[in-house]
Amino acid sequence: MSLKVDFIPYTLHFRFEAGTSRGTLTQKTSYIIRLYDDENLSVIGYGECGPLVGLSYDDRPDFAECLEQCCQDFNELDLQLFSWNLPIILNQVISPQFPSILFGFETAMLDFLAGGHRLIKPSDFTTGERALPINGLIWMGSQAFMRQQIDEKLDAGYTTLKLKISALHFEEECDLLAMIRSRYSADRITLRVDANGAFTPDEVMAKLTRLASYELHSIEQPIRAGQPDAMADLCRHSPVPIALDEELIGQMEYVQKYRLLKKIHPQFIILKPTLLGGLRHCDEWIELAGRLNIGWWITSALESNIGLNAIAQYTGQFKNVLPQGLGTGQLYTNNVSSPLYTAGGYLHYDTARSWNVNPLQGGQSEPLHT
Repeated sequence: MSLKVDFIPYTLHFRFEAGTSRGTLTQKTSYIIRLYDDENLSVIGYGECGPLVGLSYDDRPDFAECLEQCCQDFNELDLQLFSWNLPIILNQVISPQFPSILFGFETAMLDFLAGGHRLIKPSDFTTGERALPINGLIWMGSQAFMRQQIDEKLDAGYTTLKLKISALHFEEECDLLAMIRSRYSADRITLRVDANGAFTPDEVMAKLTRLASYELHSIEQPIRAGQPDAMADLCRHSPVPIALDEELIGQMEYVQKYRLLKKIHPQFIILKPTLLGGLRHCDEWIELAGRLNIGWWITSALESNIGLNAIAQYTGQFKNVLPQGLGTGQLYTNNVSSPLYTAGGYLHYDTARSWNVNPLQGGQSEPLHT
């Protein structure tokens, strides 16, 4: 047996223009990892490397070339894979400078070890006995567009909404929050907002004080990452609980993670495996958060259903009651069909639904070799 790995770029097309603080998205390219025994192609482990433009630590113009080099390095080792040597292989083959590649390789290996059925973390979630509560994501855009999304999410049964803010004038965004609160109390609808680091240190406290009047659950990354002293002061004095997001990117060593959380001590952290280096790194963040009494939830980073499936199954191991950020599977017109679906503000895993990875095969019956 000789294990080989390759990849294929796969462009996902949004159903609408998705507004973010880094511009409007209409498509996203992911790189689908395929791990297999070249003497037995009946089992293929799939993973996804999907760096986000303008955000990921490994967003770089030569990403595809770097990924190909990782594949070549792996293939030259003539490896056998076991659960005990998986972390050793990851540490030896892939630099921590490539967190999305770490995530893609890690989940492809887990899938291969489990028989190539996209079932890497069995739980009562994957048996369909339990669904995961999720927040309804409201994308940036005009006030009318955001209001339309809010109505659609509320009608669909979501009880937690997350609004991306800083695209409109602050007063317009406050009007949207006021509209929701005029219809639903904090007991009925939980509100989260994500500033993506848009507030300046000079204005942030005044804006947080204003936002607190809408009884928010939390605000993600109110000021840009890389200002630990200012962020620590905010976390001590903010009238709105603060969740770190971008602040965690690039912190790949356990001691780095601990020092960051110890210094800033936020109320919450948000874990995106694609941006943080995979599931093992999320394990470290969760362990540290538990030690420091910091809450957490897990969020996808616009992956296809390949990556979202791995993240959802990982999340399904925990009995974390907070709504997760895992409702992105319906974003694309050409997503891979999977057992995942959303209903009533929950992410479900339907064991009767099958996978269809044909779009990832490039029209070929065998893997594409790098």
